[in-house]
Amino acid sequence: MTILCVRFQLPPTHEAALPGLLGLLEEFTPVVEALPPDGALADLRGAERYFGRSAVELASVIRVRSLALHGVDCVIGAGPGPMLARIALRDAEPGVTCVVPEDAVAAFLAGRPVAALPGVGAATARTLGEYGLDTLGLVAAAPLSTLQRLVGAKAGRELREKANGIDRGRVVPNAVSRSLAAERPFHRDELDADRHRRALLSAAEELGARLRALDKVCGTLTLTVRYADRSSTNRTRTLKEPTAHSAALTKAAYGLYEALGLQRARVRSVTLRAEALGPAEQASYQLAFDPVDEKLRRIEEVADRARAKFGPRAVMPGTLAA
Repeated sequence: MTILCVRFQLPPTHEAALPGLLGLLEEFTPVVEALPPDGALADLRGAERYFGRSAVELASVIRVRSLALHGVDCVIGAGPGPMLARIALRDAEPGVTCVVPEDAVAAFLAGRPVAALPGVGAATARTLGEYGLDTLGLVAAAPLSTLQRLVGAKAGRELREKANGIDRGRVVPNAVSRSLAAERPFHRDELDADRHRRALLSAAEELGARLRALDKVCGTLTLTVRYADRSSTNRTRTLKEPTAHSAALTKAAYGLYEALGLQRARVRSVTLRAEALGPAEQASYQLAFDPVDEKLRRIEEVADRARAKFGPRAVMPGTLAA
């Protein structure tokens, strides 16, 4: 096992601890990819040779150091590649690293639902299920031509490779600091889709206000939905144009949420992350000649001035659309 997928069990609103936890991983390898709001991938191929220990043994050391130095427990999945490590993480428990055996990858994947593959959304899973291809074992055994007819040439080829355990992904080092996040935890596991949407509205308005205060715009928005069983789903969308406009961020957040196709899901929290940040002065936006949009932008300007004068809670997130 050479790749670890680590999820730190951070309390709500404690995302600021993530950079320090990533630093812990970087003591073992410089090849660390942040997976905000609470996770990371780590390529330990060099560390295995340097320390003379397997990645699974090093995972135990990482867990102990995380608890001792930061007071944060973690769950860890290990596999020959990033995709397999991510899948293993779903079965991981605190104190026990879930491992995908290198010599039994096909058996590990065979009985799992198609949606277990990272990047396979509800629509693709539903299409395959309509033709009886509801597990990775069945997809792996299906003719390539059948898969390509159902989901497209490129997607069909990639789907078949992944279902057979062929993991072409790699860990790409990145910087968590080039992003902003807003989390909305629920007091209890929430089934109401309207409450989910209100939480997304509040988070999008907060992100917009923070971006404008920093004179930044974002080019990418990521939604993380965490469920009652501690599993989570991440979806990312590249925006049509870099923006700090709360209405545009809200529209993108709603689109990400609706694409999940959740059916009475027990949601514990939702998190929006603005990524690919850049200077607002270098960004431009398409004039829509929409009086409603222009009105919202003027309201944002007034709200931003109120926050600057009276503090960040002068205008509570979620009230601009009221």
